[in-house]
Amino acid sequence: MQTTFAISDTTQQYLNLEHEFGAHNYHPLPVVLERGEGVFMWDVEGNRYYDFLSGYSAVNQGHCHPVIVDALIEQARKLTLTSRAFYNNLLGTYEAYITDYFGFDKILPMNTGVEAVETGIKLARRWGYEVKGVEANKAQIIVCSENFHGRTSAVISFSTDPSSYKDFGPYMPGFTVIPYNDLNALKEALKDNNVVAFLVEPIQGEAGVVVPHEGYLSAAKSYCEAANVLFIADEIQTGLCRTGKLLACDHEQVKPDILLLGKALSGGLLPVSAVLASDEIMLTIKPGEHGSTYGGNPLACAVAIAALQVLKDERLDERAEEMGQLFRERLAALKSPYIKTIRGKGLLNAIVIDHPRPEAAWDLCLIMKENGILAKPTHGDKIRLAPPLVITEEQIEEAVSLIEKSLNSLTA
Repeated sequence: MQTTFAISDTTQQYLNLEHEFGAHNYHPLPVVLERGEGVFMWDVEGNRYYDFLSGYSAVNQGHCHPVIVDALIEQARKLTLTSRAFYNNLLGTYEAYITDYFGFDKILPMNTGVEAVETGIKLARRWGYEVKGVEANKAQIIVCSENFHGRTSAVISFSTDPSSYKDFGPYMPGFTVIPYNDLNALKEALKDNNVVAFLVEPIQGEAGVVVPHEGYLSAAKSYCEAANVLFIADEIQTGLCRTGKLLACDHEQVKPDILLLGKALSGGLLPVSAVLASDEIMLTIKPGEHGSTYGGNPLACAVAIAALQVLKDERLDERAEEMGQLFRERLAALKSPYIKTIRGKGLLNAIVIDHPRPEAAWDLCLIMKENGILAKPTHGDKIRLAPPLVITEEQIEEAVSLIEKSLNSLTA
């Protein structure tokens, strides 16, 4: 029997509107939010919640960070969009800033995370044909099972999650799926001379915050180098200080050949993504061969610079590392019979629920909502717990107490 709670008439009105007029492609918790600040959000009833999802790591800097909001407002009053048919006074400044920030030659700016993934795929294939010398239309990209890189037709073609790909075929060829965190499988797949890239999440987020063995990323990068294959890191969710380093790859001193960024690149204010690479890779695409109406718009450039500067000024990598350690320690100290596993890095964490009822993780999230903390299950029995990186020690302590209270209310 699933847990249910009374819903006010005001909240129900908003739920009804979405149900009647919106596509039913999401299954949200029954809470209607209208305001956010820092680690908190408030619903239309005025109830305050800890946000332990952070827009899937899009609001690492906290909700409505004043520095980022000010940058958006100031630029929105001047110029928001020119299209890439013309130059604008912010794009070059942003390109110089972000390439220096991450140590790459070039950036290709896009909007959503999956656009960055698609761009990375196209770049890898073009590089494979023009630089590596792969025969036309034979390029292969190695990917990992249980991956999540988005939901476009190309990306779902190499998903192993039926809810992502079922009845959306036919699927795009050119992808080789291997198990995640399996170096032997990678070594075997790299024997194919048509392989141009290995696309990987440094930590698999949607799969339930699956952290690979130490040394996996560095070994994978060395294998790719030996095979003349590009290492593409999808750091859209794991990057930008979320795991306690600027990039999750930094934990193993790995520099990707192609770096994919998004989400917190705007601090949650608007869709901004980026693909970073060397000249050798990036300049294989010529004018007219790839682009986006909104990619590199002045508003996005101003916001992204501010968002990246906040990460640096507030040392949010260090805070994520410290608060993540504390959070996992406090969760472990609860010794709850319903928590089977605690895993994560920095402030990207998850718990695996051990309960006889398959809907227990959903029920726990409903109970947590009633107690003032918002999170969402993934893949049934896993709950991601990833607050904004600005969270304090006192807030961690309070949030864990709310989780404990919720666990104690979970019935058998």
